Amino acid sequence: MISRYKTLSSLLMALMLLASCETDFTNPGAATEDQVLNSPDGLIGLAVGIQKRWSVGRQSPVYTTVTAAGFTTFELRLINPGNSEENALSIGKDELIGTNGVVSNLWEEALLVRNESDQILANAEKIPDAGVRSGLIATGAIFKALANGTLAQFFEQLPLANAENAVFSSREAALEDAIATLEAARSTVNAAPVSAAFLDKTPASIDAINTINALLARYHNMLGNHDAAIEAANRVDLSSMSTFAYDAVNTNPIAFVSILTNNVYQPVDLTLGLPDGLAPDAGDQRLPFYFQNLTPDNNDFRAAAFWDAPDKAIPVYLPGEMALIRAEALARKGMVGEAIDALNEVLTKQPTEDAFGVGAGLDAYNGAETQEAVLDAIYANRCIELMMSGLRLEDSRRFGRPAPNTDNEERNRNFYPYPDSERANNTNTPEDPEI
Repeated sequence: MISRYKTLSSLLMALMLLASCETDFTNPGAATEDQVLNSPDGLIGLAVGIQKRWSVGRQSPVYTTVTAAGFTTFELRLINPGNSEENALSIGKDELIGTNGVVSNLWEEALLVRNESDQILANAEKIPDAGVRSGLIATGAIFKALANGTLAQFFEQLPLANAENAVFSSREAALEDAIATLEAARSTVNAAPVSAAFLDKTPASIDAINTINALLARYHNMLGNHDAAIEAANRVDLSSMSTFAYDAVNTNPIAFVSILTNNVYQPVDLTLGLPDGLAPDAGDQRLPFYFQNLTPDNNDFRAAAFWDAPDKAIPVYLPGEMALIRAEALARKGMVGEAIDALNEVLTKQPTEDAFGVGAGLDAYNGAETQEAVLDAIYANRCIELMMSGLRLEDSRRFGRPAPNTDNEERNRNFYPYPDSERANNTNTPEDPEI
């Protein structure tokens, strides 16, 4: 499991925030870990640190999930093979091993975020102000759920407890844990909305209740809980926006590391790596949204949208994801006509009708009205609407797309090997999955 010294980094940030707020000038820098976990300012500082850990830097889950899923499903093309970790992901199969830096960072940083989120959740009830307490619980729950839900997309098993030689559980159990955490937080936030006293001290770019409902919809959908997924998606206010925000100091990791340097990776091309029949229509208005130039010299396609400036915010979820979750759940329930209606919300949406400007502007679905055909269309539109969201590996498996070493394979791994850093410190680490 994660080493002790690494778990202290966000606590140190919280200690600094707490010290800066102290009115006892005899020793303002002497705040202890106990003070952090028992004071509003200390816990708020820890919450700020968690969001930064998740979203800033090449080691962050924001970078590693987009990068890993993109290469594994052929959504991305490698610019410079000298980036050896990304190169191994682009090859996949036996080339991807437990020492891979991107995979190790994904695993380790997600576990650290979960550990720090658990600290917030375990101590938030000590805070008397209901609105601050609600903000802390919402933040802890959102990032704990993101950690478990993200790891479940890339690994067959993971430990659900932060302990020495922790026992591993199934990815389904991790998704169920994420859902239970979010449901508890939803009750708290509904009873006492997050207050300005909390929002004024944190990056207030994440809408707590809508993010909780959106993640509930996402993880219920991954588990095949169709009715619960539809219900949660319907609760999301599609005009709301939740983002990981960036500035000149804390920069967008995809833009800073890859897109602006044009040295690591870019989107593969206008097909997004999809086969004939699923690739975007030439008139799809999402293409000029996601690409800087649709006819670049030497087919040097480059990403735009949320990744072409260091201070561009990255959505936690997109409104279109909610419609596509409803469409998928309805289709899997055999309600094909209703699924088509939900799919059409995405197909016919104009960019001006979307909170982030993501709109296809196409005609309504006119394909075969069968479950198989509609699910294919939903999968294709998830890949287009949610381009470079880090969700595509999970989608590829769930929709039964061609697996590695099969005809016309659409991914080069099913699940990732466990990092050597975990195996060296946890005797319960399972054998690596087959490709």
